[in-house]
Amino acid sequence: MGKPKKTIVVQEYQLDIGLVQVFDNYLVTIFKEGITLTLERVYQIIGISEIHFHNKNFGFISFRKNNYAIDPATYDYLRELENLKALAIVSLKEVDMHNFKIEKLFYKKPMKFFIEYNNALKWVKRRLRDSKK
Repeated sequence: MGKPKKTIVVQEYQLDIGLVQVFDNYLVTIFKEGITLTLERVYQIIGISEIHFHNKNFGFISFRKNNYAIDPATYDYLRELENLKALAIVSLKEVDMHNFKIEKLFYKKPMKFFIEYNNALKWVKRRLRDSKK
């Protein structure tokens, strides 16, 4: 039996809004405390996704270690990305669980809330695998 595959960060971006880590077929964001995620700021992440996942399905994991605000209009734009097949939110905070219910109304595509990062990653990978079928 071989060793399990090690997850390798393909590229890492330190933006004014926080950290974006790009992996083979998904990206992970950890935004800074107190920022407001506006449409203009989401364009940075979309640009990164277009560089790394042009014509390739990918997943997005939002690892919410910090508190920040999200402009709901950002979901309208994210929804238009046809190759974005899974959006996972990871947080232990109860407020994020409540916000997720509202965010889901705006996004209207596969989106799920997780308490544990590894469960979010498994779900994203499963969604990507299923989207190939």
